[in-house]
Amino acid sequence: MDEVKLKIVEIEKTDDLNFILGQTHFIKSVEDLYEAMMNVVPNGKYGIAFCEASGACKIRSEGNDSTLKKLAEKNAMNIGAGHTFIIFMKDCYPLNVLNTIKNVPEVCSIFCATANPTKVIVAESKQGTEIGRGILGVIDGFIPKGIENKDDLAWRKKLLRDIGYKL
Repeated sequence: MDEVKLKIVEIEKTDDLNFILGQTHFIKSVEDLYEAMMNVVPNGKYGIAFCEASGACKIRSEGNDSTLKKLAEKNAMNIGAGHTFIIFMKDCYPLNVLNTIKNVPEVCSIFCATANPTKVIVAESKQGTEIGRGILGVIDGFIPKGIENKDDLAWRKKLLRDIGYKL
């Protein structure tokens, strides 16, 4: 019987950075994700890394910000799960790009899009003579601390208007 080891991998980032973690299926994904970001938020800053799951099994990366690109490479290497990608972004938000990213033909799924502290639950198992990894899920942020009351509702509505997402 195959043995599966579970690992928890913490996403390393500063509190102000948003990221998207997803799964894709083809080596050209990293370039297509870069083009998608460029087309939607040309003034945004981002770094993208993709874990190649066959062949040379390299971390492939693109981006227009060297610091974010290196951060994406480091986190992708830590996760090490085949055909996954991570995009770190500045001067834009997942809200601005998420639908475009989901519509990249190679993208299979999105695990999360957040600025919260995040841990990735990774399963590791033998694949013939080598090791394979897959993402089982993510722990995104914290548990609820109660149900929204009138003051919380007023705060939420004001925030959304103050940052320009609602009129």
